[in-house]
Amino acid sequence: MARRTASEGGERRPTTIRDVAAHAGVSVATVSRILSGTYPSAPATRSKVMRAVRELDYVANANARGLAGASSRSVAIIVNSVVSPHYAHVAQGVQAQAALEGKLCIVGTTGGDPERELATVQLMRQEHAECVILVGNVVNNDAYRERMTEYARALALAGSRLVLCGRPALGPGVPALVVEYDNTGGAYAITSHLLSAGHRRILFLGRREGHTTPDSRIAGYRNALADHRVPHDPGLELDGTMERGEGYRMVRQRLEAGPPDFTAIFAVNDLIAAGARQALREHGLRIPDDISMVGFDDLPPSADIDLTTVHVPHEELGRTAVRMALERGTGSADRTGQAEHVMLGTHIIVRDSVRPLPPDQR
Repeated sequence: MARRTASEGGERRPTTIRDVAAHAGVSVATVSRILSGTYPSAPATRSKVMRAVRELDYVANANARGLAGASSRSVAIIVNSVVSPHYAHVAQGVQAQAALEGKLCIVGTTGGDPERELATVQLMRQEHAECVILVGNVVNNDAYRERMTEYARALALAGSRLVLCGRPALGPGVPALVVEYDNTGGAYAITSHLLSAGHRRILFLGRREGHTTPDSRIAGYRNALADHRVPHDPGLELDGTMERGEGYRMVRQRLEAGPPDFTAIFAVNDLIAAGARQALREHGLRIPDDISMVGFDDLPPSADIDLTTVHVPHEELGRTAVRMALERGTGSADRTGQAEHVMLGTHIIVRDSVRPLPPDQR
């Protein structure tokens, strides 16, 4: 229950920014600048302010009366970064669909900081966004699910909707919509493509336990190995984040340790594949003559390096998220109280980065 302050005549008034400042023991100006992201505060100060915002449910209470009957003209998308091609293409889909629906599109970035994410969600509620779309790979632990549940319920009270885009569902009873794509199926298909070409030693680049996107892709990789009766070798799975430099690092370190003990590479995304390609070339290895390679995402650079990869419908993810949020009264969420969940398909784009192995090399 959010705290409300008594006013004259015994009526209750919404929590104000002054209440937040008093609760946190800082000035009103400090609270304002922290919430707008313009205050280079000490971590302890930011923590106190954000804790006060959560405890007082500041934005929801300050705007609930106005938002509940407001006619919104905007949708919001919140991403880690606008530099990432994945996020940029999803955001483009959100913007395109919002324009078709006669809505403005607001874009927020968090840099992966949960406190900044909270502040951005609060701001989008304050700006009367009809929906707030959160995009991207996460650590799906109890703290994350609790945070998302709070967002979903607070937004619902404010007349808005939370849409999780490319993220797993939160479970029954949480008013959040979900649109994702088939990571596991795509990874299974691309691994099977390599196995069908005779490759048995497939190096997986980008394992990152606990993170939803790499976890679902490595699951597809392992499932394909099992179904083709190829022994699973944990030594062929390398840890790394989803960045180009990590692909370069992982392959360089592997090759510096000795001659390649693999005939193919499955990069968890196309950025990693590009970095891996550079490391292979520096060691005099050619694709696909010496090493075959596949990626995941089918972002524009994959065509430039002739990479066989898994196509992800990035823009359709964004478009679907907006359509789901705006189609009030027509989805399963309204009929049953369960969160509506859409899974988009993926498929392989075959280019020239995979070579069939001769029988004597298998």
